[in-house]
Amino acid sequence: MKKIFALILAVCMLTCLTSCGGGKLFMATGSETGTYYAFGIAFTQVLKDKAGVEIGVQSTGASKANIQLIDSGDVNLAIVQNDVMDYAYNGTNTFADEGAITSFAAICTMYPETIQIVAKTGINSIADLKGKVVSVGDVGSGTEFNAAQIFEAYGMTFDDIQKQNLGFTDSADKFKDGQLDAFFCTAGAPTVAITELATSTDFTILSIDAAELAWLQENYGYYTEYKMPAGTVYENIKEDVTTVAVMATLICDADLDEETVYNITKGIYENLADITTAHAKGAELVLEKATDGISTPMHPGAVKYFTEKGVIGG
Repeated sequence: MKKIFALILAVCMLTCLTSCGGGKLFMATGSETGTYYAFGIAFTQVLKDKAGVEIGVQSTGASKANIQLIDSGDVNLAIVQNDVMDYAYNGTNTFADEGAITSFAAICTMYPETIQIVAKTGINSIADLKGKVVSVGDVGSGTEFNAAQIFEAYGMTFDDIQKQNLGFTDSADKFKDGQLDAFFCTAGAPTVAITELATSTDFTILSIDAAELAWLQENYGYYTEYKMPAGTVYENIKEDVTTVAVMATLICDADLDEETVYNITKGIYENLADITTAHAKGAELVLEKATDGISTPMHPGAVKYFTEKGVIGG
């Protein structure tokens, strides 16, 4: 009997947490060792201290899982990649089997997750990857879709390369051992796997040419241009690199009330210094770029704030 009572109590507590929460909101992030979780902890603490908005941070399986958690009503907010939320809203790629999910709305982009194409010295362009052994990320990962779209811009497919599906660490290890000619990595730069590789191995990071970059932005609205000045992100890179990035983006339940989302948005952008003190990624939040790369509907509360600030035309 005690066990049954304890189970009922646990279910009631969970229901209260996810549904009512006494005014507290809940946000899905990523693994406890990842940037989404650490950054989520940092900026929600600032929101609590400076704007009186209390948000509980949950560790999750990241972008796709987070969108599903919003759709099921288990959380109110989430951090996701903006390309994955585009797939969800349109029912494509990783959401092709389950269909479109439209129960979320975008609040703002936060910081770039850069598509980094690491290649052996002597490989000077993406077109040079034809016939080469290239890792394009894990099967079904966002990195794999990014790689496919970049090859598409160059009139190429995976049939033009000797494709490998490896995670970042495995890719870096096999590159170091000479088993790969290049690999794709979609992550905040600098990325640990690449930084560690630079201590022992020469490589270059390939740029995306202007015409192909423009094609990507025209055909896939979630890409933003990203520049790596020589020697800044990785000391061994001696030439400027121009690539694209997807954005870590804050989204919410589309039915969350307008005032709450307005206060969250205002609380973020009017306390950037405090957020940057709490986590280095805060320095990458830029008001003027807060809506760049968002290809799905935005929440009215966020639109209201960005319209007041002139980021969105009135």
